Amino acid sequence: MKRLLLLNGPNLNRLGQREPDTYGTETLADVINKVKAVTDEYQYELEHFQSNHEGELIDKLHETEGEVSGIVFNPAAYTHTSVALRDAIASITAPVIEVHISNVHQREEFRHHSMLAPVCEGQIVGFGTDGYRLAALGLLKKL
Repeated sequence: MKRLLLLNGPNLNRLGQREPDTYGTETLADVINKVKAVTDEYQYELEHFQSNHEGELIDKLHETEGEVSGIVFNPAAYTHTSVALRDAIASITAPVIEVHISNVHQREEFRHHSMLAPVCEGQIVGFGTDGYRLAALGLLKKL
């Protein structure tokens, strides 16, 4: 089982168009290519999935149990609100790295708390889309 899951939450399908001053101009396809370069180097297969729906993200976490070695996850706004995603992450064995493009701790107060961080292996924030690459690299080195 040498597979990594790249999971993206709501509005990340609009990368490159949505608030470029905050999220940059790279697209989700660019992010996937960055992570794929890392997984290829480590001879891992990359699976990627994006949804604007909380239940679909939970279903994907459940479906990949035993199928992936680790998960790089940008839960987007669900980071701050979803006990259901927290419980889903806690229920699986694959380590999860939480990623955020912007530094959420420099933004609005409501973005400062992650419901998911306590059940994730680590968290990378504020490095733009390079954070995904860093998360994949860190996770694969740890595996």
